[in-house]
This record gives sequence, structure tokens and C-alpha cells, in this order.
Amino acid sequence: MHPRDEKDHKRHSQIASVGSLLWANRMSDTIRAAFWMIGAIVAFTSMAIAGRAVSFELDTFEIMLFRSLTGIVVVLIVGAAAGTLRQVRRTNMGVHFVRNVFHFTGQNLWFYAITVIPLAQVFALEFTTPIWAILLAPLILGERLTKFGLFCAALGFTGILIVARPDPAALSNGVIAAAASAVCFALTAIFTRRLTRTETITSIMLYLTVLQAIFGLIFAGYDGDIALPTADTMPWVILIGFAGLLAHFCLTTALGLAPAAVVMPIDFVRLPVIAIVGMILYAEPIDRWVFVGAAIIFAANYLNVTRGRRVG
Repeated sequence: MHPRDEKDHKRHSQIASVGSLLWANRMSDTIRAAFWMIGAIVAFTSMAIAGRAVSFELDTFEIMLFRSLTGIVVVLIVGAAAGTLRQVRRTNMGVHFVRNVFHFTGQNLWFYAITVIPLAQVFALEFTTPIWAILLAPLILGERLTKFGLFCAALGFTGILIVARPDPAALSNGVIAAAASAVCFALTAIFTRRLTRTETITSIMLYLTVLQAIFGLIFAGYDGDIALPTADTMPWVILIGFAGLLAHFCLTTALGLAPAAVVMPIDFVRLPVIAIVGMILYAEPIDRWVFVGAAIIFAANYLNVTRGRRVG
């Protein structure tokens, strides 16, 4: 072989090796992201089951109070072990407060909705959170609203109408609560995005649990009567606290390993999983129109993630 040809051959081999290594690393990250998303799906599903289990003894404010107290303990233990508690600062308290008002409201509406309408319908409407974020982010963060973003929002609302099938004569309070919780979660995400510019995860999570506990104490105790978990419900309450934190940690970790375009389709698996859980545990019928509407909502979100930044 000519020396120059041999040199070119070695160079191409090295490039191919580097390309293979990068591809393997990318695949490894995708696989790890998939496992983290499995954890998120299990956590979200567990929280819904536990929420129903305790709803017969505790109202939504009491659930939020005890969930947040559990969360405070977890965050302090993990933060102390990781040495990140020193990162907690008293700046941006106004943004922390507003963010947690929306999160507290949305979570209470969500806990109410899972007790009165099928779980699959709640999860399908929860998938509209990114659609609301598209519309609300320009008003709060000053981000540009593109024509393609508006198209995705309109497509998402078509899916909402199919899932909810609103009948003015018999509009379900549960459907309204689930849809409103998605709006609140979108506002929570927007203010979280603002906080992440200057705040660490530990700071955000600690203020989340502390403020949620304060709100829960105020609203659960306004009548002077706070029901305490019994021996039967305490494990469920602890599960809610752990599952809530774990779900968001898994989701955030997955998004750090793989693009949203990869993570979102995995997250959509939550819908058939919760539909099967609802059918087995609560004899809830599987409504094909919920899946049709949810698929349209997913398509709107997926298009916005994969093409929204490239199309004006």
C-alpha cells in the first residue's frame, strides 16, 4: 500500500472509531434516559394511586401538608449528604413565592381531579402543560411566540376538546380541575425556568417543600381541624412525598441525558400505563377518545420540541 494511502486509511479508521464511540455514548445516554423515565412513570403512577388511597381520610390541603413535610426531610437529608445546602440563598423570594402559589394550586386541583374522573383523563389533560407554556412564556419571560408555536397550541387544544368533550349542560368539575391544574403546572414551569438562571436545584426544591408546607398548614388548618394520617394512611402519605420528588428528579435527569424529542415519547407511555392501572384497580373503562385526543396533544408537543426552534 502506498504510504499516503496507508496514512489516509489510518485517518479514516480513526475518524470511524471516534464516530462509533460517540454513537455508542449517545446510545448509552438514551438508554439511561429511558430507565430514568421508567422511574418517573412509576413515581407518577404511584402518586396517583396513593392520592386516591388517602383521599377518603384527608382533604387535598392535608395531603399537600404532609407530602411537603416528607419532602422537607428528604431534601434536607439529600442536600446535607451532597453538601449542597450551602447553596440555598434568600434571593428571589418573590419569584419562589409566586412559583409555589401556582404549584400548590395546581397540585391541589390534580389531587382533587384524580378522585373524581378516570386517571387516564387526568393524565391526558396534564399533557397539555407544554401547550400552555407556549402561550404564557412570552407574557412572563418575554420569549417570542412564533406562528408555528401558535399552530402547535391550536393542535393541542383540538386534542383537549377530544379528551374533555365538554358539554355545557354537564361539564365535569373534575375535567375543569384537571385542565386548570395543567395551566398552573405550566406557570410553575415558567417561573422555574426563571429561577434556574440564578438558583440551584437544592435551593428550588427546599423552598418548594417549605412554602408548600406553610400553604398546606394555612389552608388545612383554617377551620382549626387538621386530620392526621392514621396508621393505614401514613405509608401512602410518605409514598406521595417520595414519589413527587422522585418523579421530577427522574424527569429532570432524563432530560439532562437525552433531548426532549427522545424523552417525550417515553413520557407518553404514562397514559396507557395509568389507563391499565385504572381499569385493574378501579374498574375504569378505557376510553379510546381519550387516547385519540392525547395522541393529538402529544403530536403538538412533539412538533413544537423538534421543529419549533427552527420554524418561525
